[in-house]
Amino acid sequence: MKNKVIVLAADHNGVELKKRLHEHLQNNGYICVDLGPYTNNKSVDYTDYASQLAQIVHKGDVERGILICGTGVGMSIAANRFKNVRAALVHNLETAPKCREHNNSNVLCLGSWITSDSAATEICDTWLGTSFGEGR
Repeated sequence: MKNKVIVLAADHNGVELKKRLHEHLQNNGYICVDLGPYTNNKSVDYTDYASQLAQIVHKGDVERGILICGTGVGMSIAANRFKNVRAALVHNLETAPKCREHNNSNVLCLGSWITSDSAATEICDTWLGTSFGEGR
C-alpha cells in the first residue's frame, strides 16, 4: 500500500476495538485519522460516522478506511451508498484477502460483537497487506 494513512470510525459498540486497532496500526507505521467516537458511554448514529469516512474515501483523500459497529452490517450498508467506496464486511481471515484481491475493497467493516480483538487485528493486517488482483 503506497499511502499509509488509514481513516477509522465506529459507533458506540465499536469504540474499544477501534482503539485497539488504532494503537496496533500506529505501532506498525500507519498514520491513523480517528473520526470518533472516542467513548462508548453514549449511543451514536452509526450512519453519521460511516458517511463521514465514506465521503473521505470517495473524494480520494485516503485510499482505505476501517469502520466498526456491533455486527459491521450497518456500517457496510451505509458506506456502500457512496460512489468509489467498496466496503466489505469481513468476519473471518479467509474473506479478508479475497475482498481485496477480487473486489478491490477500500473500506473494511468489522463487527465488535462478532470478531475478537486478536482476530480483528489479523484480519486488518491481512486486508491491508493484500493487493488488488488487477485485470479482473
